[in-house]
Amino acid sequence: MTGQAEESLASVREMVRDFARRHLAPHARAWDETSHFPMDVFRQLGALGVLGVLIPEEYGGAGLDYRHYVTIIAELAAVEPGVALSVAAHNSLCTNHIYLFGSEQQKRQWLPRLASGEVLGAWGLTEPGAGSDAGGTKTTARRDGDGWVINGAKNFITHATVGGVAVITARTAPGHDHRGISAFLVPLDTPGVVRGKKEDKVGMRVSDTSSLILEEVRLPADALVGGEGEGFIQAMEVLDGGRISIAALGLGIARGALAAALNYARQRQQFGRPIASFQGIQFKLADMSVLVSAAELLTLRAAEAKDRGEKTTRFSSEAKLFAAEAAVRVAEEAVQIHGGYGYTKDYPVEKLWRDAKLCTIGEGTSEIQRLVIARQLLQE
Repeated sequence: MTGQAEESLASVREMVRDFARRHLAPHARAWDETSHFPMDVFRQLGALGVLGVLIPEEYGGAGLDYRHYVTIIAELAAVEPGVALSVAAHNSLCTNHIYLFGSEQQKRQWLPRLASGEVLGAWGLTEPGAGSDAGGTKTTARRDGDGWVINGAKNFITHATVGGVAVITARTAPGHDHRGISAFLVPLDTPGVVRGKKEDKVGMRVSDTSSLILEEVRLPADALVGGEGEGFIQAMEVLDGGRISIAALGLGIARGALAAALNYARQRQQFGRPIASFQGIQFKLADMSVLVSAAELLTLRAAEAKDRGEKTTRFSSEAKLFAAEAAVRVAEEAVQIHGGYGYTKDYPVEKLWRDAKLCTIGEGTSEIQRLVIARQLLQE
């Protein structure tokens, strides 16, 4: 990177780090306990350009690249992973889907509002019977006059209760494969859209997650995103970018857990000296540091490939798989270093431990990532 680019990256890192310390850290425990979604914080993030990181300035975005994007997600995740997850889903799923595949009219209508934080975006791919098997989508969209009517249900949808618009996949042709699936822009105040019960999650409790029920939802013809039957292929490309953001999420959680463990190990006294002086603790910290560094390198490799316009399917999945599982391991070791205190809510590591697990599930489980990686290798 050029000196100017590095300076830009450092400036963004410091801005987001400062924001997280001042606006997220003091409230993280209370928000977690009540599953509170801090809408005011997202409006502030919109004003900072964080909600339109990858969107060009002509559409109201910040016009930055994936290196900036993963830096932002990781800095937020080190302090409050639920906020980081929401920022990632808003940017890389709904907003990016519209940017990549939407018509010029759709982009002009929605991207400025999404980038500013006026509305938050949701992305509806997962269904009760179609998780890893996204080709098993049962939500339908039928032609009705000059428009469409959608019926079905989506679950585990980020921003389902607080969002203003969603990109929804629905079957426009019968069958059980990806060829009959299309994507639609659905304003969430459209009659027939029912927002379900907010999920009571183990972790990432700040991030809003719920189901969406669609009952005879009538949409105009121009609600179709791209061409008919292209929705599944679009979704897979969107996930290539989305998995980079989940890698950054895991990286940030791991960094936060390592920092907390280092701080505690230096201060905690046992047998008359800090526990950081014991070799057993030192070995744990060393292993945690290696995992963080490797996760960072894999995440940056995927981000840089994306910025070069290369296909990132394998790199994205490798980064997501490793960083997600590293986050779980590092957070668990951080709890172990804290001992009994690590199992209480007086220290941040138990929350990071709970939050980390979702990284191995959302936007494709670790098992799916291994399948994706293997298939990419065998095609080379």
